[in-house]
Amino acid sequence: MSDDKASGEQGALSKHILPSSGTMIGVCATLIGLVKIMEPQIGPSRVDEYSAIASLFFLASAVASYTSMRKSQNRQLSERCESIADQCFLGGLVAITVIILFFAYEVI
Repeated sequence: MSDDKASGEQGALSKHILPSSGTMIGVCATLIGLVKIMEPQIGPSRVDEYSAIASLFFLASAVASYTSMRKSQNRQLSERCESIADQCFLGGLVAITVIILFFAYEVI
């Protein structure tokens, strides 16, 4: 792959991760709010606490993605931050999916 093509793709993933992470933080906040509203009917649950932890994965992803875009002149740092953003985003997706599955099957 040529350097021109590689530099054109640099940061492309971060441009998708940043808004998606922000959206997922909003999804986690909505889930927390809904659980808080429903707790009197369904009883105590730890879903809100676990969702808050999942939102931290998305926050880390957003910060790393933003840093990757801002530090694009330092290619090595930018690529490292983009990789961190990608891993944190995937971790957040897995976490929120597990939380939702456990909540649906009344494990938590």
